[in-house]
Amino acid sequence: MTSIFDQDLPRSEANFAAISPLSFIERTAEVYPDRLAIVHGGLRQTWGQTYERCRRLASALQRAGIGKNDAVAVMLPNTPPMVEAHFGVPMAGAVLNALNTRLDAETIAFMLDHGEARAVIVDPEFAATVKQALALRKSATPLLVIDAEDGLFTGETQAVGTTTYETFLADGDPAFAWLLPADEWDAIALNYTSGTTGNPKGVVYHHRGAAMNAISNVLEWDMPKHAVYLWTLPMFHCNGWCFPWTVAARAGVNVCLRKVEAQSIFDAMRNHGVTHYCGAPIVHGLLVNSPVEMKAGLPAGIQAMVAGAAPPASMIEGMEQMGFDLTHVYGLTEVYGPATVCAKHEAWDELDIGERARLNARQGVRYHLERDVRVLDPETMLPVPQDGETMGEIMFKGNIAMKGYLKNPTATAEAFKGGWFHSGDLAVQYADGYFKIKDRSKDIIISGGENISSIEVEDVLYRHPDVLAAAVVARPDPKWGETPCAFVELKFGAKVTTEELVAHCKKHLAGFKVPRAVVFGELPKTSTGKIQKFELRKLAGSVAAIDI
Repeated sequence: MTSIFDQDLPRSEANFAAISPLSFIERTAEVYPDRLAIVHGGLRQTWGQTYERCRRLASALQRAGIGKNDAVAVMLPNTPPMVEAHFGVPMAGAVLNALNTRLDAETIAFMLDHGEARAVIVDPEFAATVKQALALRKSATPLLVIDAEDGLFTGETQAVGTTTYETFLADGDPAFAWLLPADEWDAIALNYTSGTTGNPKGVVYHHRGAAMNAISNVLEWDMPKHAVYLWTLPMFHCNGWCFPWTVAARAGVNVCLRKVEAQSIFDAMRNHGVTHYCGAPIVHGLLVNSPVEMKAGLPAGIQAMVAGAAPPASMIEGMEQMGFDLTHVYGLTEVYGPATVCAKHEAWDELDIGERARLNARQGVRYHLERDVRVLDPETMLPVPQDGETMGEIMFKGNIAMKGYLKNPTATAEAFKGGWFHSGDLAVQYADGYFKIKDRSKDIIISGGENISSIEVEDVLYRHPDVLAAAVVARPDPKWGETPCAFVELKFGAKVTTEELVAHCKKHLAGFKVPRAVVFGELPKTSTGKIQKFELRKLAGSVAAIDI
């Protein structure tokens, strides 16, 4: 029997609309059209202008035959076209695939093919890589290539595409009547992540999740209207943790940054009155360890967000000395970047730096709009005791979780087994509900905030004709957090130097994935021949890094 609260109460356009971050820029452009939206070198672009350019991009894409569920890849640094792509591409109904600019041509070619990209927008800094990737593609599907010019790029430029970004936008309609998705479950973005296999997995985001995480960012930070956000975090990384959409929701300012350097960061903070920025531990460490004179005259009360390795006491203390307020978050690509936060309590301010560091090192509690995060026993799917000692797996449930892995139903089913997203990270939970990561069930190395698949590196090592066995584990690094450490067993009679192996890896891997330490010798194995990585992890901490 139909409930009285459902009878003659239909859903319609008048009382229901799909939740999407596209609504954020629409409202901001209507309410604050003359407010500053983007700063890049000498460029000052308002929200009204930015909205118009996003609509031009959407219109031009549709005129080029690109629409619903077509992937549009971008190989861009943190520049204005990257901000615009986060709105213009989904306004066309298409799916944004922000490519990791640090990757090699072979991996980029795989992503273009696997995601079935219909177009790619390329910054001149990465033109050579994309040109090589296009030659390596296996797909015969035509690909529209658009060159995004940037006057701040000082290197050599080469045209890869058939048109420039500005020419392409000029053909678009500034009043393009874009539509919200028919279903908020529709895909908005595709992000590739390293997994436990060599090829990266394509993580599909939906409009609802993107909007939920963007608003959660606002709530976790109490982010004020017209905040000034500095782009130290790559926008290719989980769509910049959803902050392009967050900044639009707050009618804030996107201060673009081509390259992460201490001097340029401090200059931007002073010149533009930066209030917020995000980054991996290496970024914050870069600032803390900079010369004192470089830090003079910084705005007071800058809000910083750190993800990845837990912030040590020295970092927290250094940030406080600069007048920064550090917030620790945790997440994965599959949950739109940060989905938990180490929410601080006023009482913590009275504690000594060591105790505050211990509390802030925890991965915390769920984001506002995430339904649930628990540490569960992966076998029984029951919560572990909140004793700070019993380990289980961190699992997520709710709005801030991916649709699944593109073209990989097996991996998707495994990831969502039991009605939870399985992070693969092992943690303990404390009596106050906060949890802390203790180990990783997946052999992923997190270096400078970037995920590295140990198996991918091992596959490259195995390609060397003199390598009999190889295993790669994380080696602690004071700058990068972790770097790959390779343990290699050579074939009988073979003689290979560290330099030769590193050179071999450089031919097939992005620079940040190349091992920073190589150890030769027989690898510890079980009776069945399986390499005992736990033994190698014990050794990795004492292995010296090499200069590559």
